[in-house]
Amino acid sequence: MSLFTTITTPNNVKIEQPLGLFIDNEWVKTEQTIDVIDPSTGKKITSVFSAGSKEVDLAVDAANKAFTNPDWSDLTGSERGDYLYKFYEIIKRDAAKIASIESLNNGKPYEAECLVGDIVETYEVFKYYAGWSDKHTGQFIGSQVLGRNKICYVDPVPLGAVAGIVPWNFPFLMMAWKIAPALATGNTLVMKSSEITPLTALYYGKIALEAGLPKGVLNIISGYGKDAGAALSLHPKLAKIAFTGSTATGKKIMESAGSSNMKKVSLECGGKSPFIIFDDCDMESVLEWAYSGIFYNKGEVCTSTSRFYVQDKIYDEFITKFVEYTEKNSVVKGPFEKGCTIGPLVSDLQYAKVKKYVDIGKKEGAKLVTGEFIDGPGYFCKPFIFVDCNEEMTIMKDEIFGPVVAISKFSTVEEVIKKANNTTYGLAAALFSNNITKAHNVASKLQAGMVWINSNGDSDIHVPFGGDKMSGIGRELGSYALDLFTQQRAIHVNLRLPY
Repeated sequence: MSLFTTITTPNNVKIEQPLGLFIDNEWVKTEQTIDVIDPSTGKKITSVFSAGSKEVDLAVDAANKAFTNPDWSDLTGSERGDYLYKFYEIIKRDAAKIASIESLNNGKPYEAECLVGDIVETYEVFKYYAGWSDKHTGQFIGSQVLGRNKICYVDPVPLGAVAGIVPWNFPFLMMAWKIAPALATGNTLVMKSSEITPLTALYYGKIALEAGLPKGVLNIISGYGKDAGAALSLHPKLAKIAFTGSTATGKKIMESAGSSNMKKVSLECGGKSPFIIFDDCDMESVLEWAYSGIFYNKGEVCTSTSRFYVQDKIYDEFITKFVEYTEKNSVVKGPFEKGCTIGPLVSDLQYAKVKKYVDIGKKEGAKLVTGEFIDGPGYFCKPFIFVDCNEEMTIMKDEIFGPVVAISKFSTVEEVIKKANNTTYGLAAALFSNNITKAHNVASKLQAGMVWINSNGDSDIHVPFGGDKMSGIGRELGSYALDLFTQQRAIHVNLRLPY
């Protein structure tokens, strides 16, 4: 099998697609391959080479060697920022190509979501951290604090060779969330994509070469979690692993990191986020945000507000209007077809998982008011809305990661806060009320890393992103991400010397 292939997407974009691993600025073949499937047809797009422990060792060694290479280690923050800005320019220039291969591999709508959403945010992430590269300056603690015979400075130094593992729902964007702050602070990386969506991750190798990034600074591998992911988690020569994915896998990564070299770990894991609708809300605004909050990207979003709590006085009105809004705005078709708002689920496994939970919801007594599976080809379904749900139902507890929402009613503020917090997750929450005092008070009592008042699913480069409880450890985006990839070295200077 060749290291490259030409892919022509349904919108007639031709892409020279890398297939090999990207290690030490070289494309590498392996003995194993992974078939990459188009979720809109169920047919194979191509195959990519798959990493095992041997290739992980090669990538980690390349990253460690690059970390001490003066071509990288002696750069100023401004010079590192120049590389990140080149990434910004290249991705912005190639946005249509990258969005096309992303939509083909993942199934998300090309025009409605991928081109105008994911890819734009990706290149803006690189521009943002290019600006941070020379501004994470540390702290000086002077003699007025420590006494006249002593000063101290705190130097935020890079961790070294680090690893990142990203999921299949935002393949290209999630790579940027880790690559950009890690490089801005002087680290070197090994990045592993999901085995389901490896194509745009490998495109980063092409970008690194064109940007002139020194050898070994960024290494990209495709591979299965049980092979490449496990090898990264256990690797004794990595200083950190940054993971986005399921809570179950996050637990395994923590165990592996602790049992090997106690590498630092940051985790952005699952969620079962509540969406609270008070009777003093703006109903028309709620409908729009409610729809996007659960059905954007086919519901394959960790922050999806997949359980709704609607105050009893407006419960029936909301159900009627939300079902109507959902059926009107859900255009289920191939991701490159005009007007598509909901593409196929990412894989046959995810399709089967969603089907399982829909069956469970029915068996446990939830009332299905809209939604259906569409016979192939591809993994399509119309959004599912369950009503009259209760806290004991599985669909109110488990993260489904698909276009399925479970709706319940509440009467009092105290009741809904208790219900909203009744979960092992704590990633996000949303609430709608025109009483801003009530909204602030409720928000302060919700156990979530992110709370949206009168909006839903907001994410911004400048604002920390992450969860509480079993939804993760650490914060990405903003200046907070810089702390994930540095350690604070305290330098004490004794001034009590003869003079």
